[in-house]
Amino acid sequence: MLATQLRRFTETGITGLDQMLDAKGIPTGHNIFILGSPGSGKTTLAVQYLYYGATKANEPGIFVTLDENPGQIRENVLAFGWDLEKLEAKGLLTIVDASPLRRVKSAVNLGNISIGKKDFSLVSLIEIIKRNAIEMKAKRIVIDPLATFMFQYPNEFERRDAFITLLEGVSELGATSLFVSEVTHTSLERAHQFEEYLAEGVVLMLKRVVTEGMERLFQIEKMRGVNHDTKPRPYSISDEGIRVFPTEQFV
Repeated sequence: MLATQLRRFTETGITGLDQMLDAKGIPTGHNIFILGSPGSGKTTLAVQYLYYGATKANEPGIFVTLDENPGQIRENVLAFGWDLEKLEAKGLLTIVDASPLRRVKSAVNLGNISIGKKDFSLVSLIEIIKRNAIEMKAKRIVIDPLATFMFQYPNEFERRDAFITLLEGVSELGATSLFVSEVTHTSLERAHQFEEYLAEGVVLMLKRVVTEGMERLFQIEKMRGVNHDTKPRPYSISDEGIRVFPTEQFV
């Protein structure tokens, strides 16, 4: 096989996670669905992924926020020693505030053409991502939280079509992307969401209350293109970010 045909991998920089991915990382160009319960550290993992790419791999990244204020994101991760403003100044990171797209009026008039709110916001979101990604030659993309955007599609078929359109638009950029969303149930025995079948990889992060206190479970449910550990593993959130313990098991 020619070298140009060999699969490339993107290291996540999450301690323990790359070890679970055959010590390689995520297949480059894949779209990964990060599912987690509230407070499980989904956004922390996403920023850590971008921060590692910018500081260790020289891979520019984009964080598309659909809910949280960019200033709040920058402030929150300073606790981990991650100065995002410095990376933005160097052109290694762009934080895109796409939350206004959720607040457009019911229809948008473009000349004599009226476009529905849903179609306009979806097209605008894809355009914003593409424009910024091309401008900075982004290798990593994070969209967080996906659920906030998808709430405007109460119809399951519309929601599925919208996600497919978004996925296709992001895939064209060739970046390795994380789509962050909420899990509908906090149990490993759960009904799968349709997005999980469409993405190339699914990572589950759960926070559960037990008799002894609280436990955190990390599981790679799916990851096409690389051998991976599928067992649930414990993980922690410290002042250094997310750390997965790939050799430990739950009793």
